[in-house]
Amino acid sequence: MTKYALLLIFLYALQAKATPVVPQFRSGSSTQSSTSQSVINETITSYQYRAGYSYTASGNNIESADLNSYINPSATTTTTQTLGGVQFNWTSPTLEAIPRWKIVNSGQPFSLVESVIAPGLDTVTTINRTITTSTTTETTSVFGQ
Repeated sequence: MTKYALLLIFLYALQAKATPVVPQFRSGSSTQSSTSQSVINETITSYQYRAGYSYTASGNNIESADLNSYINPSATTTTTQTLGGVQFNWTSPTLEAIPRWKIVNSGQPFSLVESVIAPGLDTVTTINRTITTSTTTETTSVFGQ
């Protein structure tokens, strides 16, 4: 029996004893920071169309060859055109109806400048831009015991 008593004493001595863990701080803080970035590449294209025509004439020592007619060409409408789902009717001048000019005082200097701008695509504007956005979020937690 002594053997058993010694074994019991030995086993009792080997038993682990747990001690509770208690934090040793009274207060503190924790800071977390995150950053995100976005990049947007953008292309904007704009088309401007002229739906009608423009006729100009200027000069000196000239006059209309037919004083009873208008000094602008008559208009004619061309075929309807559809572009990007948009329908257009182009108004163009009748080139045969462009006014005729004559010199008022022959032998004297004269000038004549005529310009006919037809309808259609006038300008194309393309804008390429990059938008970069950066966002930083910072979170602070304060704790105590």
